[in-house]
Amino acid sequence: MNRVLSAGVVLVALGLTGYIVGVFAPYPGRALSITGVMAGVTLSVIGLWGAPEATP
Repeated sequence: MNRVLSAGVVLVALGLTGYIVGVFAPYPGRALSITGVMAGVTLSVIGLWGAPEATP
């Protein structure tokens, strides 16, 4: 598993966790969890497709 894919998976997991916690207990900055999910999905797709820029 390359670094870009790993970073994407971690961001998606953290973003989903932040979103779920924000549903039950609102906290400042919870909207950033959606941004984390979107960035994580983007990085995951780049890592899966093996873009030349993403591979060392």
